[in-house]
Amino acid sequence: MATRLGEKLRELRKGKRLTLEALATQAGVSKSYLWELENRESQRPSAEKLLALADALGVSSNFLVEDDVLTPEQHHLDEAFYRNYKKLDSESKERLRKILDALKD
Repeated sequence: MATRLGEKLRELRKGKRLTLEALATQAGVSKSYLWELENRESQRPSAEKLLALADALGVSSNFLVEDDVLTPEQHHLDEAFYRNYKKLDSESKERLRKILDALKD
C-alpha cells in the first residue's frame, strides 16, 4: 500500500507526464527506488532525496511530507520557484528580474 508521499509523487509525476525513469534520472535516484517510494509503505527518503524529488517536480519538499495537504498550495510552488532562482547565475537572475518588471507594467 502506498503512503501519502507515494500518492503525491505518482500524481505529480503523471501530471508532468514523466515516466518513473525520467523522474528518477532528474532527481538522481534509481527507478526501482522511486517505484518503492510510490508503492511501498515502509520507504522513508532522506532529506537530500526528498529535496531532489521536490526540485524535479516543481514543489517544496514540505508539500511532499505534509499528510494533510493533497495538492500543492501557492506557497509550496513559491518555495520551489525561489529555490530554483537561487541556483541561477547572476546574468540569468538579472534577466528574470527584467521579465518580472515587464510583467508588472
